[in-house]
Amino acid sequence: MQTETINLQQLLPVVEGWAREAGAIHFSYFRKRDLAVDIKANDYDVVTKADKESERLIISRIKERFPHHSILAEESGESGGDRWQWVIDPLDGTTNFSQGLPLFCVSIALQYDGVPQLGVVFAPYLDEMYSAVRGCGATLNGKPINCPPKNRLAEAVVTTGLPVSRHENPDNNLDNFARVAVEVRGVRLRGSAALDLCYTAAGFLDGFWEMDLHLWDIAAGALIAEEAGADVVYFRPGRPYSILVASPALTPRLSALIR
Repeated sequence: MQTETINLQQLLPVVEGWAREAGAIHFSYFRKRDLAVDIKANDYDVVTKADKESERLIISRIKERFPHHSILAEESGESGGDRWQWVIDPLDGTTNFSQGLPLFCVSIALQYDGVPQLGVVFAPYLDEMYSAVRGCGATLNGKPINCPPKNRLAEAVVTTGLPVSRHENPDNNLDNFARVAVEVRGVRLRGSAALDLCYTAAGFLDGFWEMDLHLWDIAAGALIAEEAGADVVYFRPGRPYSILVASPALTPRLSALIR
């Protein structure tokens, strides 16, 4: 199939609009009694009506505009065989959302031959829209963001996450947490990898690492961080979505602690 040329700068506000539509669905259920939380892999891994409805909305918008594009979405899986692929996490931070905590977002990326070209992460409760087009920098609500050049671990506030299999899997990141926690100013567990990547891009956090994530968790956020000047490192060969993101000065210091 001949793959069309896409003007990504013109497409970006369209995708931001889709993200806002998904955020409106989030709001329609947030802190409401009819949320209907279901279990996925185990008690630590949940899905809600808001996840499913916002994913259907985003997929419908994509198919209206790009009917032949491939799609990889958290709740409905992978479809299509085009070189352009949309990667969707309709609601990252579902546990936060289900508890009534405001740290959640929608993440949408468009990649070509497996390389992200456009990324949008929208946190509706905070009204924060993080966006990037490859080669054009990253923005928060339309204003450029840059990963600051902090270089001392003792001044760094970093973030991570724990796997849903942590109760049965000894490779659960707690050893890394313990090593990092005594070297930095603070470690936060915030419950949304996509937002953690964006907060590191903007300098609200100084580093982020997590192990064994899915592509939909990171496709948009990693591009935003990269375009903001952060190092994006995939550690553990053969497991490409174990990721470390930080300013270039902090990356080697954090890398030495994380295994």
